[in-house]
Amino acid sequence: MPKVHITETVLRDGHQSLIATRMRTEDMLPICPKLDKVGFWSLEVWGGATFDACLRFLKEDPWERLRVLRKALPNTRLQMLLRGQNLLGYRHYSDDVVRAFVARAADNGIDVFRIFDALNDTRNLRTAIEAVKQNGKHAQGAISYTTSPVHGIPQFIAMAREMEAMGCDSIAIKDMAGLLTPTATTELVEALVAAVKLPIAVHSHATAGLASMCQLKGIEHGAVHIDTAISAFAGGTSHPPTESMVAALRGTDYDTGLDLALLQEIGFYFHEVRKKYHQYESEYTGIDTRVQINQVPGGMISNLSNQLREQGALGRMNEVLSEIPRVREDLGYPPLVTPTSQIVGTQAVLNVLTGARYKNITNEVKFYLQGRYGKAPGTVNSMVRQQAIGNEEIIECRPADLLRPELDNLRDQAGALAHCEEDILTFAMFPEVGREFLEQREKGELKPEPLEPLPSENSHISAAPTEFNVTMHGETYHIKVTGTGHKNRQQRPFYITVDGQPEEVNVEILEELFSEVNDAAPVKNGNSKRPRATRQGHVTTSMPAAIVEVMVKEGDEVKAGTPLLVTEAMKMESEIQAPVSGKVVAVHVVKGDRVTPDEALVEIE
Repeated sequence: MPKVHITETVLRDGHQSLIATRMRTEDMLPICPKLDKVGFWSLEVWGGATFDACLRFLKEDPWERLRVLRKALPNTRLQMLLRGQNLLGYRHYSDDVVRAFVARAADNGIDVFRIFDALNDTRNLRTAIEAVKQNGKHAQGAISYTTSPVHGIPQFIAMAREMEAMGCDSIAIKDMAGLLTPTATTELVEALVAAVKLPIAVHSHATAGLASMCQLKGIEHGAVHIDTAISAFAGGTSHPPTESMVAALRGTDYDTGLDLALLQEIGFYFHEVRKKYHQYESEYTGIDTRVQINQVPGGMISNLSNQLREQGALGRMNEVLSEIPRVREDLGYPPLVTPTSQIVGTQAVLNVLTGARYKNITNEVKFYLQGRYGKAPGTVNSMVRQQAIGNEEIIECRPADLLRPELDNLRDQAGALAHCEEDILTFAMFPEVGREFLEQREKGELKPEPLEPLPSENSHISAAPTEFNVTMHGETYHIKVTGTGHKNRQQRPFYITVDGQPEEVNVEILEELFSEVNDAAPVKNGNSKRPRATRQGHVTTSMPAAIVEVMVKEGDEVKAGTPLLVTEAMKMESEIQAPVSGKVVAVHVVKGDRVTPDEALVEIE
């Protein structure tokens, strides 16, 4: 029997699952010589949410990260996670962009491309698989594993056969939410081994506490690859510990041949590194069998908790987790993996925070219901579709067939900010965030979000209370601090609830205290003088968000339902429409502003 091959995920999925994808390259490089010495089949180092996090939070060039890791890991295959026609963004890209991205990723150091589609629509995989093979790299087709009334072994087997016919070199069962059980793994692996001639990999998150058992069953029934994470970044919503699986298989026919003592040294290193990112730890990253019902994947759960905290609504996590399966059913049971996990999750948050289901529908949900992401696995809720897109025509073909080549246009849009093809692709993945990154790079202003120091054991300063009552003018209000934003030279946001209602408070830092504050750029377009929303003609947002686009100006005549603004929250965009017909008498926002639900953004009379 062949030995089992291990893909180590600590440099990508491990920290994406447990610390919201915040590990910096500077903390990866010191341990690379030992990682390179282990003899992993591959190291997953790129793709998934790492590209976005590098630009948005860490202010690192993701392409440069890949290049330095390639240099630091000369003897190990480097692997990435690619979302098929979505690449690493949240929309479908034209075929010329897909081919260019794969070519540049391969040239910069990726050896293995794990390629999946959020809907398991194989039409969305073909171009990426072809591009990987044209560049002489390993194409691993992935089945997004899920359970629903419309999913089962026959559908997964048919998909595996299609991917084999497309030229894939291996097949991965991508159990992103930890839904596999030992019995289900046995049945699926046996069926795949009988149906295709390709090596089978088992990727399963440990959220429900079952992943290590599932991997063992998979190995016993023919799987030859498993994904693990070094122990310091294992368990919970991450993967089974590398050291544990190596120990479990040692001395058997499936012995990995890896040095357990060396792995333990690596684990001790990352144990210390993880402390540095304590502010991103989430209480929702332990064992949680609720995933068997809500199906929220590992990488999403820590990000979701951070995002809810920023909205001042972390206490409503359970409501959101209960709403997610209902939204998923309405959308025809898509597997919950990027980008559909964000699409379903953000809509569930909106449904909970607005107090009315589908009162506010994100643009991505509208696109999904129109068919721009591909074919839904099941039947969508016709009433929700009607509410979202009316009588718009549904796309039946492969969505990318409707896209014209766009690389030249993207090159023009990026302009002088793009110094190379990689910069153009960065701009393509995230136009707003990418442009901001390139602009800051040009000005020499790239500064990562600050890391909060660990509390000192010798500190005698007591922590401020996070829940208290405030009495003003005879009225008592219950205040609960649910989270804080990052301080800069001007202010720091605090997310609180006042008698249960979410609010955002910006605390201004006085000039004489500037020297004690992290040296970061001022808040962009800060505006604390917007009027409070008090009447129907005051246009508001459903949750704290950023203004992406302003579509009207003072003096415009609008009808109820006219699009006025586009906002972005939790990486998803929403269109804000006019609540009444009338004349726009004031616009209180510009692109880039941060806004809260109690503010009047536009006034209509």
